[in-house]
Amino acid sequence: MARNVVTLLAGWCIAACSSDRPRGNAADSLPGRVSPAEARPVVLCFGTSLTAGLGLDPEDAFPALIQAKIDSAKLRFRVVNAGVSGETSAAGVRRIEWLLDQPVAVLLLELGANDALRGQDLTAARRNLQEIIDRTRARHPGVRVVVAGMEVPPNLGLRYTREFRRMFVDLARANDAALVPFLLEGVAGRAELNQTDGLHPTAAGAKIMADNVWRVLAPVLRE
Repeated sequence: MARNVVTLLAGWCIAACSSDRPRGNAADSLPGRVSPAEARPVVLCFGTSLTAGLGLDPEDAFPALIQAKIDSAKLRFRVVNAGVSGETSAAGVRRIEWLLDQPVAVLLLELGANDALRGQDLTAARRNLQEIIDRTRARHPGVRVVVAGMEVPPNLGLRYTREFRRMFVDLARANDAALVPFLLEGVAGRAELNQTDGLHPTAAGAKIMADNVWRVLAPVLRE
């Protein structure tokens, strides 16, 4: 199982580092743009191909599944899928500002893995992630933040992989944010839960991802 997880993570991150935009996803070239007339508080899912739902129908991506859970719980929030395949933390800083015209109540931040797989400095990655949080809070002082943690394969070096894992924990702690320890928990390394490329979750895998997020997000929304 450990070897399968490493293989999946390595392959996923290589694919996620491509410049292709997600296919079969509600997000267009400007994912996350919505009508300003929509007044419901927004849960902004800001991330990579995992958030965008690469290879899935829009309704099967985990943000859409989170919306279904919110509706079922009769909570008054609207989920916006602002995932882009290949997104890095630096690209996220450049993109976040125009998304903040919406009434953002919760920022679900799923970025950082593509930085690591490109061997980029994690100090810079953390600084970028902090900048995204800071800009969001400057525009929406009451926003709650949920950090989605990821893992990278150990071939990057034990020190680097530990520092990467700790980056999400430290970021959540420093910002009084909730933490999803590993977004792909229960999905990584399981062939039956991943698409034929062996890299991206199937609809069934996305359901598990949504459950991983919901366990952390639901208490935040109910506060």
